[in-house]
Amino acid sequence: MVKSARLVNLILAGMLTGNEFGGWVAVHPALGSLPASEHIRAEQAVYRRYGKIMPFFMTSTIVSAIPVLSLTGDRKSSAFRFTLSGTSCFVAMLLITLAGNVPINRRLLDLPPQEASYREFLELRKRWDRLHTLRNLLNIAGLSFSCLGALSQAGPGDAA
Repeated sequence: MVKSARLVNLILAGMLTGNEFGGWVAVHPALGSLPASEHIRAEQAVYRRYGKIMPFFMTSTIVSAIPVLSLTGDRKSSAFRFTLSGTSCFVAMLLITLAGNVPINRRLLDLPPQEASYREFLELRKRWDRLHTLRNLLNIAGLSFSCLGALSQAGPGDAA
């Protein structure tokens, strides 16, 4: 049962981390090369789309760790501690998202896609990018810890 729970958790954590990483290193930098009004419109389209899918990935990644943690009998084991550390990273990422990125996203979605809005847009994006960098570092750490938790889980026939 714990292996199935871990598999689901790792799939979700990997999808979340990969998606956020791709946005960080590919999507948003590419959109930044567009002219002002097109840049605003493109980012707004991306925010609308991510706003529909990312709440699911972020919360389900965290929620999927609960069965893994509860099914890990030895709370002092490295499997439990690594998994808890990974989950804590994802929780911190979600808190940063809710407190920092989401309010910025809301303001960015309200901006008219015109040259006159571009200065405010760039200032908001600069703050958003700093928060997104931190979130990516937390996601990478969260996925790494979650993988270490899975790799250190004692299996049948392994010494505990």
